[in-house]
Amino acid sequence: MTHSYTSRICGTGSYVPERRVTNEEVATKFAFHDQDVFRVTGIRARHWSRTDETCSHLAEHAARQALESSGLSSEAVDAILVSTTSPDTTFPSTACALQERLGMRRVAAFDLAASCSGFLYGLSMADAFIRSGQFRSCLVVAAEIKSRSLHVSQSASGILFGDGAGATVVIREESSDRNPGAGIMAVRLYSDGACHDLITIPAGGSRHPVSQETIRNHQHSIRLQGGAVYRVAVKRLTEAIEEILRETHTSLSEVKQVITHQANGRMLHTIAKRLGVRQDQMVSIVDKVGNTSSASLPMALDWAYRQGKFQTGDLILLGAFGGGLTWGTALIRW
Repeated sequence: MTHSYTSRICGTGSYVPERRVTNEEVATKFAFHDQDVFRVTGIRARHWSRTDETCSHLAEHAARQALESSGLSSEAVDAILVSTTSPDTTFPSTACALQERLGMRRVAAFDLAASCSGFLYGLSMADAFIRSGQFRSCLVVAAEIKSRSLHVSQSASGILFGDGAGATVVIREESSDRNPGAGIMAVRLYSDGACHDLITIPAGGSRHPVSQETIRNHQHSIRLQGGAVYRVAVKRLTEAIEEILRETHTSLSEVKQVITHQANGRMLHTIAKRLGVRQDQMVSIVDKVGNTSSASLPMALDWAYRQGKFQTGDLILLGAFGGGLTWGTALIRW
């Protein structure tokens, strides 16, 4: 019998702030009719953070839940990877702030920014670290406070986004001929920088530093070209899912659950229809939490796990699409 090492998700967690924001409140703020908000987005409510809550605060709640779910102590973690485009500060990293909040030993900790695809990018990095032997376990967290980047002048983004965090604990595990393919089977990542302006916060970086002009022109809020993003996202993510299924010689009928970035209800429905995903296969929590950017995928994964939507040995297909443009897929045997 031959042996090799693989990586496996052994714990999940998620968190949303206490404040629940209904469509009626959002419609009033962004000059929409509340029924139109649901019709356009499939969202009924989202959660927004209090002014004293930070990205690392949300991340801590999700991380502690994932650690509890895994049965591991924080001392067993070798690295912290945090996906966010709404960090506590430009630097130092939110991952370092999370490490301090968790009271963990001096492990590796860093942020990564791949917009709504960030969790899959982080999961891929954790998988590579573990397979290479550098780490035995990684805490992969995605946390976002998008409500601070919404402005009344940008209704397309204003009605979509919520705040939240999701986390997973990824560990090294021995696989054998008796249990082939267990854990993370494949991850595929993509980008197209030529479309970087479809989803963006224009100012605040070195290109357009903070100034009275950028503030006056509301350039620190999310700009979203909704129609273009929708068309590209559906096309690219559908192609990527079909590709990873081909590469892994997997039929969609073998997949227990399909869990993608919770961008909006219409997009989830269209992707499912194009791929032929059954209603009971497609996980959707977007109506409850809105679009939480990179946090949405691990939040949906945690929700599905706690709802008993899959069990040991089941195949799980993950997919995400976001600004950059970035997108990715993963196939996991739970």
